Amino acid sequence: MKKVLLFVFALYFSMPAQELQAVVTVNYQNLPVINKESLVNFAREIETYLNTTRFTGTEWKYDRIKCNFNISITTATDETNYSAQTVLVSQRQIYKSQSISPMLRVFDNNWVFTYEKNQPLYFNPLVFNSITSFLDYYAYMIIGMEQDSWEKLSGSEYFRKAFDVVNISSGTRYGKGWESTSGNYNRKDLVENLLSEKYRTVREALSDYHYGIDQAQRNRAAGQKKIAGFITTIKSLESKLDVRSVLIKTIFDSKHGEIVDYLRDYPDKEIFRVLKSIDPPHASRYDEVLNP
Repeated sequence: MKKVLLFVFALYFSMPAQELQAVVTVNYQNLPVINKESLVNFAREIETYLNTTRFTGTEWKYDRIKCNFNISITTATDETNYSAQTVLVSQRQIYKSQSISPMLRVFDNNWVFTYEKNQPLYFNPLVFNSITSFLDYYAYMIIGMEQDSWEKLSGSEYFRKAFDVVNISSGTRYGKGWESTSGNYNRKDLVENLLSEKYRTVREALSDYHYGIDQAQRNRAAGQKKIAGFITTIKSLESKLDVRSVLIKTIFDSKHGEIVDYLRDYPDKEIFRVLKSIDPPHASRYDEVLNP
């Protein structure tokens, strides 16, 4: 019996770990009673799917990636068809530190799906499903951004998987949110930017940025230099790229608070004027440093 227990113990701890450590909340308070009853277990089912699916298909040797999916269901057209808004936030552990770095912060207000009470969720990224395709896409994006932060361009494999999900999702009757729409956030444009050779320099600079965040824990001045270098790189690309693109907007939506925290005592305050020019939506945060 003792040998059997030891074998089971060893087997358990040798099993490949899943990639995500997700917390899911769902707000459906404004819906009719019949829909509330159908959705009572929805958050738990989404959370279980994200935390038990092995999205990479290989052994995950790293810490699980902490992320939050805050889902607000806005409308129910009948007993099974819904529209929702989702705020997604993922975090990265800073190297040899208890601190975290925000990685991806997205407000996705165009999720349309069909759900029946206690509907089983199965992982099959090659087949469109209005719920799991949405979750698969963001799982791949989270993993890809995490990998890019440790090694330049190493997230490409997962971005390609996310793009495959886009391809099977666009053109369906649930296509809203998947397809490119002028001026609005959409899933296709974000992953297309990440895979485009045009934005390769941005991804490489973002990897250097995260090295700076790690380095700042030991040598603040050296880390700040890397962080400032990312900002000047984006500025230098302004004539070649659309700095209002979905990718760059998403980066600054995710990182602007962290940038202010790390560069608040940076000697050259001109960096905050550069930030205001390339990231106008968060100008007020940069003014906090320029005009204390």
